[in-house]
Amino acid sequence: MASVLSYESLVHAVAGAVGSMTAMTVFFPLDTARLRLQVDEKRKSKTTHMVLLEIIKEEGLLAPYRGWFPVISSLCCSNFVYFYTFNSLKAVWVKGQHSTTAKDLVVGFVAGVVNVLLTTPLWVVNTRLKLQGAKFRNEDIVPTNYNGIIDAFHQIIRDEGILALWNGTFPSLLLVFNPAIQFMFYEGLKRQLLKKRMKLSSVDVFIIGAIAKAIATTVTYPLQTVQSILRFGHHRLNPENRTLGSLRNILYLLHQRVRDDGLLPFPSSSFLTGKSYM
Repeated sequence: MASVLSYESLVHAVAGAVGSMTAMTVFFPLDTARLRLQVDEKRKSKTTHMVLLEIIKEEGLLAPYRGWFPVISSLCCSNFVYFYTFNSLKAVWVKGQHSTTAKDLVVGFVAGVVNVLLTTPLWVVNTRLKLQGAKFRNEDIVPTNYNGIIDAFHQIIRDEGILALWNGTFPSLLLVFNPAIQFMFYEGLKRQLLKKRMKLSSVDVFIIGAIAKAIATTVTYPLQTVQSILRFGHHRLNPENRTLGSLRNILYLLHQRVRDDGLLPFPSSSFLTGKSYM
């Protein structure tokens, strides 16, 4: 119990939360472009700068930062939960022994599952707020109209039921392999470098972190696209205007994207940002 409630776990959690908030604030426009490409598949522009130029021209200069507060709030909570759980479980399981790649993967997976179950409602709300007011090319997308985070929660529960707050949970659970894969490669690369030197520099940490994240994001990106669509939950799938809201549509969405765009658009736009695994 002492390991779970330790000061070290709290420090890792706070550092992870603050670091992710800082990075997201700097690269937020890229995340906006990523989300538009994932949800609005009929958008012709496929490059980052063209999508951002379109958004600014049609929706205003500050449009790339729309939804910043709910996203940052969700990211802070999500990363705090993840890093606290990850380091607490690692402290309990390893207990002074040498960690292994397999243990890192298992701990990362369990921490990811806990994080998804606790924070998915926040991500559903912030996805919808971020896309509110967007100029969509896809006519099958139903616009949303929320007056903030609390109103979004209220409307979703009232109109769609409380379970709608967990839209996209299944692909999100599969996506816990993203940070698990990331930490597995990160810890493995770190151990290899520490065999050759006594201490890692900040540049070393940055490089191995970037490599680990790039691998994890590329592998899991198709599911990230489905996750975003399910969280938004306002696509019509048929002439009766029935909106998307069921996990059984995951395979349908994957098939639809591959049929319309091929396999290449999945990984090509994944390099806009590697954030969205929660």
